Order: sequence, then structure tokens, then C-alpha cells
Amino acid sequence: MQKYKHLFDTTHLQSDLKKKSLRSGAVTLGSQGLQFVIQLGSTMILARILTPADYGINGMAVAITGFANVFSNLGLSTATVQRAEINHEQVSTLFWINACMGLVLTLLVAACSPLIAWFYKQPEMFSVMLALSSMFILNGLAVQHSALLTRQMRFLELAIINVSALFGGIMVAIVAAKNGFGYWSLIFNSLAYVTMNSLGLWLVCRWIPGLPRRDVGVKSMVKFGSDLMAFDIVNYFARNLDNILIGRYWGAGQLGLYSKAYQLLMMPITNLRNPITNVAMPSLSRLQHEPEQYRDYYLKLVSLLAFVSMPMVAFMFVASDQLILLFLGDQWTEVSVIFQVLAVAAFFQPVGSTTGLVLITTGRSRKYLVIGCLAGLVNCLSFIIGLKWGAIGVATAYTVGGYLFMIPFMMSVYKDTLISVKSFFKCVSRPLFSSVLSSIVTHFFIQNFDFENMFLTILLSFIVYAILFVIFFVMLRGYSDLKNYNDYIRIILDNK
Repeated sequence: MQKYKHLFDTTHLQSDLKKKSLRSGAVTLGSQGLQFVIQLGSTMILARILTPADYGINGMAVAITGFANVFSNLGLSTATVQRAEINHEQVSTLFWINACMGLVLTLLVAACSPLIAWFYKQPEMFSVMLALSSMFILNGLAVQHSALLTRQMRFLELAIINVSALFGGIMVAIVAAKNGFGYWSLIFNSLAYVTMNSLGLWLVCRWIPGLPRRDVGVKSMVKFGSDLMAFDIVNYFARNLDNILIGRYWGAGQLGLYSKAYQLLMMPITNLRNPITNVAMPSLSRLQHEPEQYRDYYLKLVSLLAFVSMPMVAFMFVASDQLILLFLGDQWTEVSVIFQVLAVAAFFQPVGSTTGLVLITTGRSRKYLVIGCLAGLVNCLSFIIGLKWGAIGVATAYTVGGYLFMIPFMMSVYKDTLISVKSFFKCVSRPLFSSVLSSIVTHFFIQNFDFENMFLTILLSFIVYAILFVIFFVMLRGYSDLKNYNDYIRIILDNK
């Protein structure tokens, strides 16, 4: 339909793609920073009201709902973003596929609620899963609206929607927690967020789907999406089997400690990685037929992500005890060791995850699935091996397994492209060594300067760490990289 042409045509994005990408990244990163502050504030409040067992029950539920939610997407949102050309009839057909799958999942999860309660040996899970089942139909109705906004790189609108929904959901959770609802506070948070997010996407996108039609050219998109969905299924199961196993064999208390350590660590990482990769997805998709430009864009993306993520994770590793006490309180001190082990795994995770971006944006969905299955198998075996030693054993085995197979997976991904493993490590080498060296010195600073105020300890340690990181980075001949990052900021601020 001509009325919605502006939502499907992307030719206007080709001009000055670099500036559009940088500005979109700045907007999204800013919104993620705001979301991080909101999440951190809510964590500090809720962790002092709720118990590890409350978080454990929520962790059990999230392990199931997150897995089921993969099916409501069916990989069709990415297919919409990645496709070079698309029209109203195609997206309408994809919308109804997502909507129908969402309804099926709602009914299926509701029907399986008694079985889930039996599996976890937690009667409370019956009513929890029954309530959370409604999320799937709501998600299914908004998948394509989110994809269209992403395709058009309308990240400011997406940011406003996400922040508003997050804040609204957290306010509901805090009010509920203070009124004694316990683990239900976290369930209400999820329900409120999904409802407000879906409503916001419809209001902002202003796209009304037509009736589904056959023979409109969606077969190849469904095939592409099915590969991505299959990967997401394998990946989600592999990523969450740890929660399922710990919850089943070690109980809600151990799972609460493990999930809180993982959540606190991944909160800043996710809020940093997601905006950068979300912006890179449509940008790299537009460059998929220009190999040299594609390579240059990708390597600059890896370099920037490493520069920000590696020092952040390394600092969290060094200051783990202080961060746990400040943000969670005394009752969560057992989290610190698990947090440190997971931080070792997370040190390379943000930059390593960009390999999947290469396969998706170049249309190699089947290879993406095969590599995902192999990586998932490694994770699952790691969890099973480490389960004997509880949450700390699972975290350790996961970390070791990830590093053992990292380079072979990279070699497979970069094959038949202009990107190489050598060029990848060249991009991350300076941030890597600067982070490690800064961490060693900062560790001795923390050990030898005991400040009574925990916030002051963290602040001064961070300042020392940041100064050391920049010094080491420049000493490793990273001045030209710093100049490039400064140029990126100037481009973002340029009003022309």
C-alpha cells in the first residue's frame, strides 16, 4: 500500500550511512544507559525487600517463558530487517503468522502450568505460569511493528517506548513488593512491561496490517526466519539450562544467588552490547553486497565494542565484593565468587557475539544455525559437568568451555569473508591488555586503601582504573584509536 511506503523503503538510509549509524547508536546507547540506571535502582530497592528464594521462583519462570517466547518471534523480525526489499502484503502475512503463534503459545504454556510446577517441585509455579502465559499473545502482536521501526533506524522512538515500559513495569514491582506480594512483584513487572511495550509499538509505528495472503514472496523469508528461530531455540535452551538444572537439583536459594550474579553482571553488558548490535544489524545488512566496506564497518564495530566492554567487565571483576555489598546488601555476599567467575566468561562475550551478526547480515542463516547448535552443545555439556559442584561449578565449567571453542567457531564464521581471526584479535588486543594491566594495579589499590564508605571506595577505584586504562591504551599505540572515537563523537554532535 502506498500509504505505508515510508515504512518499507530504505533507499534514503544509504546516504551517509556512517552518520546515521553513529547517531542511532548514540541514541540507543543513551537510552540503554538510562535503562541501566533504572534497573540498577530497582535492583537496589527490590533486593532489600525480596529474598533469594523470590528471585529463584522468578528465575524458574523466566527460564520457561523466555524459551517459549522464541517461538512467537519465529525469526521473522530479523527477516524483515535484513531483507533488501519488502512490501505491505509480505509484512502483513508475517504479522499474522507471529500473532497466531503467540496465541498458540499462550494456550500451550497455560496448559503446561501443572507440569512445570511438578517439575520444579514448587506448587507456586502453577499460578505463576498461568499468569505469565498471557505475555506471548501480546508479544506476537508487536513483533513486526518493532521490526519496521528497526528497519527504518527509528531508534529514538524505540528508545522512548522501551524506557517508558521498563519504568512503568518497575514501579508496579516496587509498589507490589512493599505491599508484601513477594515473588509476585517480579511477575507483575514482566506483565506490565510487555503490555506497555506492545501498546507503545502500535501507537508509534501506526501500521495496520492487512489480511494474510499467499504467493506474496514470504516463503524465503520464512525459511530464513526458521533458521534463526531454530538457532534461538537451541541457544536459549543452552543459555538457560544452567538455571533449570540448578533450580531442579539445588533449589530456589542456589538459583537465586546464581541468577542474581548473572543479572547484575549482564545488566551493564547487555545495555551496552544491544544498542550497538541493534544499530549494526540494519547498517551491515545494507552493506552486505559491498565486501570491503562491510569488513571495515564490522572491524570498527568490534574495536569500539571492545574498547568499552572489556574495561567495564574487568573493573567489575576487581571490585566485585564492593559492588555486591553496595547494590545488593549483606544478604547477597555469597554472590561475589559466582559473579567473578561469570565475569571471566563475559570479558570476551560482547565482542565474540558479533560473529553471529556476520552470518545473519550476510544471509547465511543455515550456517548460523549449525554453529549455534555446536556452541549450544558445548554449553549444555559444560553445565552438566559443573552441576555436581552447584552454582559455582556450573559457572566455572561454562567459562572454561566457552574459551576452549572460541577460536574454532570464529574461524568457521569468517571463512569465505574478507574478515579474519587475526584482524579480529588485532582490533581487540589493545583494550584486552590495557584492561588486564589496569585490573592488576587496581586490585592492589583496593586491597591497600580501606575506605569506610563503600561508594567512595568504588568511585576512587574506578577513577584510578580509568586513568590507568587510558595510560596503558596510549602506551600500546592506541592514540589513533582514541582520535577515531573522538571523531565519532564530533560526527554525532554535528548538526549538518
